Amino acid sequence: MELQLETAGESHGPELTAILAGIPAGAPVTAAYLNARLAARQGGAGASPRQRTEQDEVEITAGVRDGRATGNPIALKIRNRDTTYAHLPPVHAPRPGHADLAGALNRGLSDARDVLERASARETAARVAAGAIAAECLEALGVHVLGHTVALGGVDVGGAVDDDLEACRARRDASALHALGSAEAVDVALDLVAQAKREGDTLGGIVEVVATGVPVGLGGHERPETKLSTGLAAALMGVQAVKGVEIGRGFASAALRGTELHDTIVPTALGELPARGGNEAGGIEGGMSNGQPIVVRAAMKPLATVRAALPSVDLRTGEAVPARVERSDVTAVPRLAIVAEAVVALELLRHVRRRFGGAHLEDVRAAIAAHRARMRATLAP
Repeated sequence: MELQLETAGESHGPELTAILAGIPAGAPVTAAYLNARLAARQGGAGASPRQRTEQDEVEITAGVRDGRATGNPIALKIRNRDTTYAHLPPVHAPRPGHADLAGALNRGLSDARDVLERASARETAARVAAGAIAAECLEALGVHVLGHTVALGGVDVGGAVDDDLEACRARRDASALHALGSAEAVDVALDLVAQAKREGDTLGGIVEVVATGVPVGLGGHERPETKLSTGLAAALMGVQAVKGVEIGRGFASAALRGTELHDTIVPTALGELPARGGNEAGGIEGGMSNGQPIVVRAAMKPLATVRAALPSVDLRTGEAVPARVERSDVTAVPRLAIVAEAVVALELLRHVRRRFGGAHLEDVRAAIAAHRARMRATLAP
């Protein structure tokens, strides 16, 4: 069964809706688990007043019974408190860096309101709820996914991720930046956020997602579209304001020699998978998971809405005017850590479903166990 997600809804419309198909029957789906992820998405420094207005809670309206997926498509609803869409003014002065201009031109509009309402990052609430379902299913299969902030405004706030991702999650959630770095580094970045707010500006940054327990062989080397790396890059690039993605050492690997970069293969006991001398590849080689933790990073640009309005034009007249200012975060990087975690979980589960199939969660678990047994048998014929 192919995992499929469709979302609908506008930033200031009545609600956001998600339909997620392909979750195996028997997978746990817990409203409290989903709501905790939604609450984390709304947390973190640099948020606009919108994050205080909305108190997201998910309504599961189909596909779940007694806390378990039925195998049917799952329908989710997140109601908006700010439902002013029908009464908001038109947007004739597009914001540089936003979807406003390209979207308006694409649709032949002089008013970008309908474009920006859908292009808004408010849509990611639906993806976070769906991603939480994927993450909960993955956890039942022994796969854990964690997103965290590693840099904000050029300040390194990253910290080490150890084997206990749930302990790291508690530390992440306690941080104002959803970061694992030192309190001193976080304070420096928070000062930058406060300064940018005073100056009517915005800040970007980098988040990292780590996934452990991923079975070997997700993805494929046969065609570009089968590669796990392709799917992860597309999923992260599909998040609003993300401008770059790297796996493992990523762009830094271009400056290294092969002897410096590649993870050596180390023999182990007969019948055990070979060990690796490191994880510079970020858990993916040849487009396939290699048994090491998946490590992927996404770079977010400073948000396009700045109070110090940038130059623009009036789409009705072509005259120079300041860009329209909409309510916006000073930085959305802490929230990106949660969104990135969700879309990576969705993509990993998509590849698990492609590789192992199964109508019921126990079928998937058995297929993964058989796959691991076959690999061990290959190494000890």
